Amino acid sequence: MRSILFIAILLFSGAAVAFDEGNDTTKVNGSVRVQDGETAGALDTVNGSIRVGDHATVTSADTVNGSITLGNDVTARSLDTVNGAISIGTRSRISGDIDAVNGRVTLDEGVEVQGKVENVNGEIRLTAAHVVGRIKTTSGDIRIGADSRVDGGILVDKPGWFSGNSKTPRVVIGPRAVIGGTLEFRRDVELFVSDTATVGTITGATAKRFSGENP
Repeated sequence: MRSILFIAILLFSGAAVAFDEGNDTTKVNGSVRVQDGETAGALDTVNGSIRVGDHATVTSADTVNGSITLGNDVTARSLDTVNGAISIGTRSRISGDIDAVNGRVTLDEGVEVQGKVENVNGEIRLTAAHVVGRIKTTSGDIRIGADSRVDGGILVDKPGWFSGNSKTPRVVIGPRAVIGGTLEFRRDVELFVSDTATVGTITGATAKRFSGENP
């Protein structure tokens, strides 16, 4: 993760550093804000959150010990957190990947992610959103909400020996959702698939069908 590469430099700086005529922002122990409609470059912070307003454009957002919150109609290349949640507002576009460690990822209605969406712990939730790449987690729940689409399949990986989270992940594929590729489960999961959803090949789990909005 690119954020980690900044830590050594940041710990010696103690203050915000601007690059490319102020387009990029790097902070330690502070939050980063981009106002509605603004254009910014790479946003990096340690021990702080990043909040991007509606209709804004940013190159990327990376945090360690902080959350990332994007408003509506935001454009970004990539989002990356360690110990923080990622929340993306309606109709926003991410041209690359979303990565989180120990944090939930929430995609609102109309969000499109061209790359993959991954975390280790924390729920991944889509609400009528579209992910072109794969969704992957190790110990988090996954909820693919109604009318969502995932082209690259789903992977729930086996936790490493160091993982302290023994909870069985719960995976729900909601009404009219479409999952392309393979749904691969390398550990025990609870898998629920709507009777109006369309899914690819399932390996490592047995789907329980349900009707209505929720299992």
